[in-house]
Amino acid sequence: MPPHASLVDTVANIIHVSSDSAYRRIRGETPLVLDEARELCAHFKLSLDQILNAQGGAVMFQNVRINTKNYSYTKYLTDIIKQVEYATSFIHKEIIYLTKDMALFHNFYYRPLIAFRYFFWMKSIVQHPDFANKEFEFKYLSEDIEHLSRELATVYCKVPSVEIWNTECINSAISQIEFYKDSGWFATSTDIKTIYEALEESIVHLKDQVEHGCKFMPGENPESKKSNFRFFYNRIILGDNTVMVVTDKIKTTFINYDVLNYMFTRDEAFCNPCYEDLHNMMKRSTLISQTSEKQRNIFFGIMFSKIQERKKRL
Repeated sequence: MPPHASLVDTVANIIHVSSDSAYRRIRGETPLVLDEARELCAHFKLSLDQILNAQGGAVMFQNVRINTKNYSYTKYLTDIIKQVEYATSFIHKEIIYLTKDMALFHNFYYRPLIAFRYFFWMKSIVQHPDFANKEFEFKYLSEDIEHLSRELATVYCKVPSVEIWNTECINSAISQIEFYKDSGWFATSTDIKTIYEALEESIVHLKDQVEHGCKFMPGENPESKKSNFRFFYNRIILGDNTVMVVTDKIKTTFINYDVLNYMFTRDEAFCNPCYEDLHNMMKRSTLISQTSEKQRNIFFGIMFSKIQERKKRL
């Protein structure tokens, strides 16, 4: 609830009772009937099964899916920014990111890559009609989208985090560029080279953050930042884009699907085992942030070689 809202007034409005009746329900003197509990859960997006501790094996997820009618990409970015900003308000907070692709936040450092990712997502994933018959051009990136993208990367830098990568994580970004090249959706070959250079710069910047063990935006001084970044080289499995936000004993798990869309839950029966699985994955991976220079150079050397090989073929 927002800070200015009254719990009594809010409850009374939701279940359509007087303030006195709402007080009695809040104090537990009058039990909630099933319809009232359902209305409260629907309003606050809570799982009634979880509240009642019902062991049915089902997990309540909220779904976030971009569409061309009532949930735009702008709203999508804005909501993720709010979620990450909310995490910064806690004393104890951490984001754990097991990724099979280039982690979302690292796409938003340099304008050419922001522009390509936005165009690709709108044309090929969302299938937005405004992009249906267009070739890629940098002009399609609006100032608003660019600003929100950088804002998301900036606010992510403020939250302590763990990222678990595999050397295959760069493949999807390369595949998307190559697919557009082969499909003739680039206006010029110069644009392809510019995007590959921006992708390479993004990985260089990621390597700098890993070496310093802290997150910072391009142009910022890492020496002025606190250590807040642990990076693991996972050679065992290709991850599945699972993100967990841990704040003051509350865990939220985000499951990414269909490239951009995601579901999330705070169900403890789901989040606690997931948390343990992520920590087990860390134990079986190699920590390369601020340590293991040899392994760090091997990891990023593989990433750079994949990009450079494609650039040579242009």
